[in-house]
Amino acid sequence: MASSAAGHEEPGEPDRSSLKKVAAASFIGTALEWYDFFLYGAAAALVFDKIFFSPNLGETAATLAAFGTFGAGFVARPIGGVVFGHFGDRLGRKNMLIISLVMMGVATTLIGLLPTYASIGFLAPVLLVVLRLVQGLGVGGEWGGAVLMSTEYAPKGRRGLFGAFVQMGVPAGLLTSTLVLLAVSSSMSDEAFLSYGWRIPFLLSIVLVAVGLYIRLRILESPAFEHVKEEGGEAKIPLVETFRNHPKAILTALGARVGENGLFYLFTVFILEYGESELGFERTELLVAVIIAASIGLLTTPFFGALSDRLGRRPVYLFGAVVSLLFSFAYIPMLDTKSIPIIILATIIGLNLGHDAMYGPQAAFFAESFGVRSRYTGASIGYQLAGVFGGGIAPLVATALLATGDMGTTYIAFYMAFLCAITVVSVLVATETYQTDIDQDVGQDQIARRGEPGTATG
Repeated sequence: MASSAAGHEEPGEPDRSSLKKVAAASFIGTALEWYDFFLYGAAAALVFDKIFFSPNLGETAATLAAFGTFGAGFVARPIGGVVFGHFGDRLGRKNMLIISLVMMGVATTLIGLLPTYASIGFLAPVLLVVLRLVQGLGVGGEWGGAVLMSTEYAPKGRRGLFGAFVQMGVPAGLLTSTLVLLAVSSSMSDEAFLSYGWRIPFLLSIVLVAVGLYIRLRILESPAFEHVKEEGGEAKIPLVETFRNHPKAILTALGARVGENGLFYLFTVFILEYGESELGFERTELLVAVIIAASIGLLTTPFFGALSDRLGRRPVYLFGAVVSLLFSFAYIPMLDTKSIPIIILATIIGLNLGHDAMYGPQAAFFAESFGVRSRYTGASIGYQLAGVFGGGIAPLVATALLATGDMGTTYIAFYMAFLCAITVVSVLVATETYQTDIDQDVGQDQIARRGEPGTATG
């Protein structure tokens, strides 16, 4: 494809300037969106159960309610994936990225302005859920668009690495939100933090969104989509085409994501509640463990993404899934030592070795699993729907299991292992994709039917 507007000489061969802009926009924009999403998770574990629900609920019920609102965002994410995927496959990737960023930023800022239960009663949790749903819709459309921009721009043989720039937004967002929360909470008393301090990180979101918008407005449309548009080949109804042409890809993406996503939120959200209520730690001590692991994730995520360009997506992904499955039975015993160095080590093993080995190659793996005409819809559905059954309910399920008594932590370990087992099986039955031609309307299902590794190395 020759496209002077896009600055390309042929599909898949972007000029250096465009490539740098897309890489920066994918990383920074996604990091800002995940800052918003993770901030909510930490606040749900530390604050929301105390200020947005009736004091008559009791501690356990209030915690479950707070994690329930956290899960509401995951329910909205597949809907956001379908809606944004439809228009992203019909109209283009770039505009959807801009809209999703604005939605996230506005919703997060408004959460920082919400009155508490003491002020407006039951309307407080209702409005909290509404804004959480808006967050979910926004992030549901964000990931697919960012991944497609990165992988469809990526040079041949480097899609795993460039897809990992999007995935790096997760540890970056986690790191930023945790650092801001830690700075605010450690600079004031618990009373002041519960009264107004927790609002500051949410209100900062509007400033961060302005930065993200400036960057995203400067990038150009994906060359693969521009090629489809020039040929008049856009899918009429992307959702229908996705389910008709790519059923295996949807199921394997969903399964591959469940274990990775579920354990991630146990390592970053549930640990805060468990450590504070069961182990007696201060919130700042536990936030430090998350900060260290998130910092390391900025290196391990692109490492595993690049490794998948050499070894294939499935071997690297499978390594992370097996490590996570085995580690499920060691995680809580390591927390129960009540040793901060061991808790930090547990968080690093869980996030940087197990999780990141799956998350690094995931963007390229999922994008390559679908044809270009319905790729935004397909990748988004597989990724976001798994979030409902993985991270969306994981902290809630773990809290409920913990409340069952002495066997609670054992049940949590088996729950973690079960999620990982689903991922292991899904990756084993998936088709390798790293040698496919991403500019063609060929996905995992078509590759499997042909019985060949792909049409071109890319």
